[in-house]
Amino acid sequence: MYYNVIHKEVLCMSNISVRLNEQEETLFKTYAEFMDETLSTLFKKALLEKIENDFDLRVGQEALKEYKQDPVTYSVAEMRAKYGL
Repeated sequence: MYYNVIHKEVLCMSNISVRLNEQEETLFKTYAEFMDETLSTLFKKALLEKIENDFDLRVGQEALKEYKQDPVTYSVAEMRAKYGL
C-alpha cells in the first residue's frame, strides 16, 4: 500500500509518501481507528516523539561525557546561592 501524507499550513503544503506492506497497513489503520486519529496525525506524533527521544539521549550522553571529564557536582541550593536565586 502507498500513502500520501499531506501537511497543510497557512502558506505551504507538503506531501510525504510512506510505503507500507499489507501487514503494516492493517496494523496502522487498526491502531488509527483505535486511537480515533488519522494516519497522518499518528505518523507525525510518532516521528516527533522519536526526534525528542533521540535529542534527549544525545544531550544526556554529552552531559555524561562532560561529567566523566570533570566529576564535580553542585546541589540545587549551591547553584541558587552561586547565581543569587
